[in-house]
Amino acid sequence: MELCLSCGDLAATCRCLRFFRTMMTDPAPSAACCLAEFRRTICASPPSLCVLQNGILENAGRAILVTDKAGCLVYFNPAAQRMLGYTWDEVVGRVTPLSFHLPEEIAERAGALGTSAIANFSLLVAGLGPDFPTIEADWTYVRKDGSTLPVSLTFSQMLDEAGDIQGYLAIVSDISKRRKLEQDLRIAAIAFESQAAIMVTDARQRILQVNEAFTRLTGYSAEEAIGQTPSLLKSGWQDASFYAAMWRELNSAGRWQGEIWNRRKSGEIFPEWLTINGIRDAGGQLTHFVSTFSDISDLKVAESEIHHLAFYDPLTAMPNRRLLLNRLEKACSASKRSGQYGALLMIDLDHFKMLNDTLGHDVGDRLLVEVALRLAGCIREGDTAARLGGDEFVVMIENLGRNAAAAGVQAEIVAEKIRFALARPYLLSGDTEYFRSASIGISLFHDHDKTADVLLKQTDIALYRAKDAGRNAIRFFDDAMQTALDERAALEAGLRRALARDEFLLYAQPQVDTESRLIGAEVLLRWQAAERGMVLPGDFIPLAEETGLIVPIGLWVLDQACAELGRWASDPRTAGLYLAVNVSARQFRQPDFVMQVGDALARHEVDPGRLKLELTESLLLDNVEDVVEKMQALRRMGVHFSLDDFGTGYASLSYLKRFPFEQLKVDRSFIRDIMHNSEDAGIVRAILAMGNTLRLNVVAEGVEDAEQHAYLARHGCAFFQGYLFGKPVPLTDFRQMLRGAQGEPPPLAEADRVN
Repeated sequence: MELCLSCGDLAATCRCLRFFRTMMTDPAPSAACCLAEFRRTICASPPSLCVLQNGILENAGRAILVTDKAGCLVYFNPAAQRMLGYTWDEVVGRVTPLSFHLPEEIAERAGALGTSAIANFSLLVAGLGPDFPTIEADWTYVRKDGSTLPVSLTFSQMLDEAGDIQGYLAIVSDISKRRKLEQDLRIAAIAFESQAAIMVTDARQRILQVNEAFTRLTGYSAEEAIGQTPSLLKSGWQDASFYAAMWRELNSAGRWQGEIWNRRKSGEIFPEWLTINGIRDAGGQLTHFVSTFSDISDLKVAESEIHHLAFYDPLTAMPNRRLLLNRLEKACSASKRSGQYGALLMIDLDHFKMLNDTLGHDVGDRLLVEVALRLAGCIREGDTAARLGGDEFVVMIENLGRNAAAAGVQAEIVAEKIRFALARPYLLSGDTEYFRSASIGISLFHDHDKTADVLLKQTDIALYRAKDAGRNAIRFFDDAMQTALDERAALEAGLRRALARDEFLLYAQPQVDTESRLIGAEVLLRWQAAERGMVLPGDFIPLAEETGLIVPIGLWVLDQACAELGRWASDPRTAGLYLAVNVSARQFRQPDFVMQVGDALARHEVDPGRLKLELTESLLLDNVEDVVEKMQALRRMGVHFSLDDFGTGYASLSYLKRFPFEQLKVDRSFIRDIMHNSEDAGIVRAILAMGNTLRLNVVAEGVEDAEQHAYLARHGCAFFQGYLFGKPVPLTDFRQMLRGAQGEPPPLAEADRVN
């Protein structure tokens, strides 16, 4: 050790060095010990600090402030300068440490001392004396730039050899990290006692901790659960393969979530939505599992109600048109694979309107219920009998063999059985017997590309032929209807030329919020055919789907929509709007679909958040993993998703949980009669409730009058589309409307409302 260059006092230098070594290496040194040592050092050293002492003070990690006995700063080390943002010249000899304190805290501390009039340096050192050589307290400092900083402040008297006060020493520590840790711990404690049940296990699946919500949900107390394994809750409804798949995902991804059925202590089995996260230490070793789960019984009930309301006739409990179409599409696909014929029978009660008009709707309803029962007795277990509406019923028969003639004979046998069953007398009121006959049309389906809609149209034509024959008759769809098929072929030929001829047009229809402010638009495709004029989507989109032409057409629509968004981005009036683009299942399943979307966005320099892709429920039924992967990849880009025509397919709670949708669109078929049809109104309310529960935006399409709008808004619908707010117009005209060239569009909503 070299002697101090200024005083040569080895003893003083060593004492000073020991103090500062302790102060700088111990994150929380004993204030009393350290400061006592410092006082001894200072008092034993000459008034002028030695070089070594000065070096230690200047390089200390903590802020050090020294005042005279009046509180005026005489020393302000670099750490203090960095902490508070003041230079030496700005504070030394000019202010007291009181200047750095939050005024509110000063006032509060003065009040606690019972002397609110104290507002000077004496407040900071009040209480110092022989019995209290140091004062430690937490304060809030105000930096030069106005920002605040939580600190721990230690004050001590500096005494001379006679014991007289010469000044004060303050050591200041930044405690913001400690405060943050304390806050995080408080938040974690609150989160743990959330409404969701939480269970923490070790790596061997032994339960270590549960929260109060766990006890409320399962019936098991913490004492009963801790030390057990999660199998305590096992219902037995999931087999070994389910748990094997769960652990595979947990081991590979570190996380699993899904729907599971568990058992309460009472024995009651209930559905829950479960999320499991694996916790690893710094070395990557798995240490714990944290499981959160909630009871989804209410959502399952809502899901079941929505499904029943959407797919079953409320009067007869038979499948309705939507469910029939779904089953018919599957039956057509199965027919292609097996080569077996199927048959569609459409039944219409003769003169049913007359009965309704003369005897009333109550009697008519009783007749329809009886007809449904008789139809069910005429078909096999695997066949489908459905009510289309009014007095129209449909029967679908599958697996009639590979011979067309034999299939036709079997279909006719069933039709005759139905005709005779429905011709038997009905006892609808009292002892009076009522008689009704039925007309039946039949269409066979086999290994061909007919859609469900085409088959229904063919069967309907056959039905009207039966009525034209005098009713109470059976007729088949035959070759005389080839004209319609020829028309389809001509339409396909024109469709194949349409892209090359640039015959497609894009229309846009506004979407608005509850205040009728414009948030974006849906892109709608139109075909201006050279030979036939304007062709609506319903006339050519199904054909495009069947032929695969929907893929290049869909790619053209996507590119044009992105080009339009690129034009909108340059105008502040339109930059915040989005465009919703319908994507067919066939287009979405293309291997390079994600890349196609990314290329279109990049090519036109479009913000991905302005593009919304609308998918139908049918897309979700096949190759789920591929669909989820593509959607997640597009979400990472920023693209948004909407589930189109919700309520008309098979989307369930598990699907909505799994796929990254932000929005549901209520099909217009439910909106059309919402003010007059209680079943449609019930479906819409259930969908809105489910959407709000799952935090999904809901858009009602097909809103045509203010009464519908008010009803939907009253029941929680946030976004709307329909003639009430604007009809579809060519995209060029829509652009001009937005810019004020052709009338006033709906007012613009805030940009943060569009997603």
